[in-house]
Amino acid sequence: MPPPATKKRKVQHVANVEENNDVSSFASFEDTENGEDSASANGSDETNDGGTAVGEAGESAKPKDKSPVDGQDGVQAQEDYTVRGQGTNGLHATKRRTTAMEDGAYLGEVYKSSMFKLQVDELLDQIRPKYGKKEAPAEAALRTLKSIIERIPDREPLPVSEAERDLIKAKRVVVPFPDPPPAQDVKYKLAYARPTNINAVGSYPLKIATRTTVDLVVDLAVTMPGSIFQEKDYLNYRYFYKRAYYLACLAAGIKESRENVFRVSFDCLNGNHLQPIIVVEPDGGIDTNSLSQSKWKIHIILATPENAFPEDKTRPDRNCVRSKSNDEALPSQHLPPTPFYNATLRADSQVTQYLTLLHKAASTCESYRDACVLGRVWLRQRGISGRVRDGGFGNFEWATVMALLLQSSGKAGVPSLSPGYSSYQLFKATLQFLASRNLVKQPLFFQADAFDRPKGDGLPVFFDGPRSVDFLYKMTPWSYRLLRQEARTAVAMLGDCLFDQFESTFILRADAPLQRFDIVGEIPLSAIVASSGTSCHDGSHELKIQQGCQQLYTTLFRGLGDRVKNVSLIMPEEQSWALSSPRPTFGSESRLTVGFVVNPETVARAVDHGPPAESKKEAASFRKFWGEKAELRRFRDGSILESVVWSDKDTGPSIFEQIVRYLLNEHLGKDLGNNPMFVGDQFGRLIPGQPGLAPFQPVMEAFKTLENDIRGMEGLPLTVRSISAANSQLRYASIQVPLSSALTKMQEPADVVIQFEGSGRWPDDLTAIQRTKMAFLLKLAALFEDTNNAMTARLGLENERVDILNQCFLDVVYSSGTAFRLRIRHDREQTLLEQRLKGKTADPKGKEEAALALAAHKGNFLRLPTHTQAMQTLSTRYPTLSPTVRLVKKWFASHLLASHFPDPLIELFVLRVFVQPYPWSVPSSVMTGFLRTLFFLSRWDWRGDPLIVDMSGEMTAAELSAITTRFEAWRRIDPALNRVVLFVASNIDPDGTTWTDNKPAKVVAARMTALARAACRTVNDQGLHVDAAGLLVSPLADYDFVIHLTPSFTGRGQRKKGKNTGVRFKNLQTSEANDVNLMGYSPVELFVEEMKELYGQTMVLFYDPHDRAVIAGLWSPHTARRAWKVNLAYSSIPRKNHTAADAHGDGDGGIDVDINKEAILAEMARLGGDMVSRIEVNRS
Repeated sequence: MPPPATKKRKVQHVANVEENNDVSSFASFEDTENGEDSASANGSDETNDGGTAVGEAGESAKPKDKSPVDGQDGVQAQEDYTVRGQGTNGLHATKRRTTAMEDGAYLGEVYKSSMFKLQVDELLDQIRPKYGKKEAPAEAALRTLKSIIERIPDREPLPVSEAERDLIKAKRVVVPFPDPPPAQDVKYKLAYARPTNINAVGSYPLKIATRTTVDLVVDLAVTMPGSIFQEKDYLNYRYFYKRAYYLACLAAGIKESRENVFRVSFDCLNGNHLQPIIVVEPDGGIDTNSLSQSKWKIHIILATPENAFPEDKTRPDRNCVRSKSNDEALPSQHLPPTPFYNATLRADSQVTQYLTLLHKAASTCESYRDACVLGRVWLRQRGISGRVRDGGFGNFEWATVMALLLQSSGKAGVPSLSPGYSSYQLFKATLQFLASRNLVKQPLFFQADAFDRPKGDGLPVFFDGPRSVDFLYKMTPWSYRLLRQEARTAVAMLGDCLFDQFESTFILRADAPLQRFDIVGEIPLSAIVASSGTSCHDGSHELKIQQGCQQLYTTLFRGLGDRVKNVSLIMPEEQSWALSSPRPTFGSESRLTVGFVVNPETVARAVDHGPPAESKKEAASFRKFWGEKAELRRFRDGSILESVVWSDKDTGPSIFEQIVRYLLNEHLGKDLGNNPMFVGDQFGRLIPGQPGLAPFQPVMEAFKTLENDIRGMEGLPLTVRSISAANSQLRYASIQVPLSSALTKMQEPADVVIQFEGSGRWPDDLTAIQRTKMAFLLKLAALFEDTNNAMTARLGLENERVDILNQCFLDVVYSSGTAFRLRIRHDREQTLLEQRLKGKTADPKGKEEAALALAAHKGNFLRLPTHTQAMQTLSTRYPTLSPTVRLVKKWFASHLLASHFPDPLIELFVLRVFVQPYPWSVPSSVMTGFLRTLFFLSRWDWRGDPLIVDMSGEMTAAELSAITTRFEAWRRIDPALNRVVLFVASNIDPDGTTWTDNKPAKVVAARMTALARAACRTVNDQGLHVDAAGLLVSPLADYDFVIHLTPSFTGRGQRKKGKNTGVRFKNLQTSEANDVNLMGYSPVELFVEEMKELYGQTMVLFYDPHDRAVIAGLWSPHTARRAWKVNLAYSSIPRKNHTAADAHGDGDGGIDVDINKEAILAEMARLGGDMVSRIEVNRS
């Protein structure tokens, strides 16, 4: 994690042009009322109207010589904002929103902070292409390909069957016809003629490409001559058949050329089956002209002349695909529109026009190219690209949106973005536009009149009037919603005034399905095709897949309702294919991935309410959709509603899974409903009991009863000021649920801190204060037992060796089984300890003792109650926080780390993922919360970065700066990390060392990081087939020795009940389980503490205080063989130093010593007695 940015970091070194033109904020987006667009329906003058682009467009220095074609992606936005500016000098926003989307660390600055600017500059410098020796072979290959293409001879027009047969037999090239293929008896013919233009296009010549680990990709546009087309070729795939034949002729010509030193294959442009392309790669030889020494790809893309087909016939609201039963002369207005088909056709004819558009934007706005690069990085890190399966919104769409917003939309005459903006301003403003503008409800018609479109299809519309293209045509309803979600998250991220979010914005990958989605499912793609309707007039396999996915999405979204925030469909990867092979289709094993972002507050609802019985039409629709599950029910408020009831039993599938399976069976067929596989709920089932806050309600109610009992007591010497919870069981964060069985009492009492009102009668001596506390607790015990005979109150002692530490506690056990451990807080203790610490008369040992006592007092009586209260509040705000904390604690315990990490420390690890969730939104499931916590731990450089958690959301920059300064001071004082390894601070604990002073050790922290990284690798490798329980299995071979314990001694002193316990009578088992004397008793913990006291300098011990019956250990490196000396701290064995003997030459040498591991382990086994079953030594 990079050092947190503060408000002190202002941009002081900005170029002169930016200083003059960017002195104020980029134009704000104004919210319009009722979510309506400020533009009128007929070619509005609103300032945020943008254009639409199709195909990927790149550009050369001279747009007249080159034409653009790039990959395309789709866009999505929600709320409606209007961008306004006032020229390039003195720009300012006419209206500001006070939300996080508008406000932030950067409004009027050119960059968010000076640190952010340095990071952006370094990023751009690293990923900008250098256009040097590395790219030279690619340019040589472009010239070679152009020369080859120009020499390919023309082919006379032939019937479809004859033209296809000729290429297969003579050239062994299969024409990549789109699906459905052309009929053999069609009247038109296919021909090839020399192209009119050949240009390098796309992001490479425009200089908005990026250097990445993948191959360098250069687009080469070949413009087909208009002579090979006829007037009606835009109908019924005729253009695309001729296009495919033309492409096959190009491939055959390149393949047969003597200059061909390439590997040539077919692929689809951005996964669009209507746009096959040629992929040229190095052949692996040693010829530098063939680019064999560099990684590269050249995409040969076909284009058409601008006016090849009429604009009015290919608009998104027209139909260009007629069935055989329909007359071609029938007006297209009477047929359903084919927007995807039409936009793909228009895209091929607008390559040069989009090249000119992007080149103009780069010429008029100095920061445009860098903003495009930032956008490319942001999209790539989120797995969003121009490919249809990846969302349909990529580099070209990002660049086109910015280019259009830099232009005036029409009558207003004011561009939405100013050319004087910095790259960061352009980047953030574009994100704001995507996040706020709902292009489904308020489509944009850039310099064009509005047209009618199908209602309820969920598709965004950004129609570019001058080029007559809706350039978001590759987007789907689910990809648009996902893009909007990511854009909103990014805007909120960049609006974070306190923490530097550069890494979350540009560095971290956020596209892993198990970290992005709360529940992930897999469905066979063959079942999707089988479930699609047969209304598709041409029988196209691709269209059947599209139709099936659309039906699946619509059904799931309607059926799940407010249980989900988003549903995303991810198609399987597509591969290129050889020239001699037919176009591949998805195999029978291909699976569709479905990702759900759920609403944690409603996802487990057992009853869905429908319309009332009086609403006949709505009720009929409800019954039709839900089928036999719909039933009419009367509720307590007297209402009679259509309803659907689901089973909430713990043993069966979750309610969410029940709904999804039922919807698939009911609407898409049993084959589909019986095949899905789900990942997500398995993680929640790893924790004992039910997730959520409900299982903790009995103990919380008991705590309220305790508070009322104490406040209602008569006879206390002083009035009670406060009673505070200070235990994980009282903040919904314990692994085991208290009172999980009606037969057992709480295994561990819940800590409670009592504070009485101030009084001058308190003694002014630390030791006397402890005795006074003891008297208070004895009085409380007597009052408790007098009040309730069924209640047990016992006084306990602690810290007997240090008389200035808290000496006593009171255990209160109710008849219901709830137990509390009461301690008294007295503020005077802190003052006296600070005085002793600062006093000049105290000896060093006394000062050290006072320092430890002061730290313990602050932690137990100040920090812990406040932390508990904050966790209670946050657990209510974030429904999945509690189960996530419990699962992460179980992960620590399963890997034998829990004894080294205090409960509040682990809770802060998890809490960081919720209060600072970027680059994702707040986790809505146990799976995402758990995996994101492991991801954070795997990447956290605790040696160089502090962990700072803002639990209240009100931390100031001054507080953050003070915490950072304190961390830097600790690293200067203790560079070897002998005392403070992890620095974890919050607004509650600004010291940062309350939970980490002297624990964990470096070896333990490194073990935590290594295990988290291993878990993340496992999740990445296994994907949706990950074994959730397997992540909690810890290998024991990594330890030097393992002490295996008798299972009956584990589990907080409660002997396991079972067939092998030897107890014949059940009433004796119950009596033992309810024995108050065993409450809080843990023999394993006491045994480990004794081992640490005896051998703590020689070993590090690991154990699970809850379940696992092992204690693992590592020998300290300080116990390695060394020269003999007296008073060693451990048992040793003398060894002769042969090296010294050889040096003397007389056979006599020094004596070394080895630690006597065998004797120490034997002594540990003796001390453990029956608790130790055996000791396994892995390394001697």
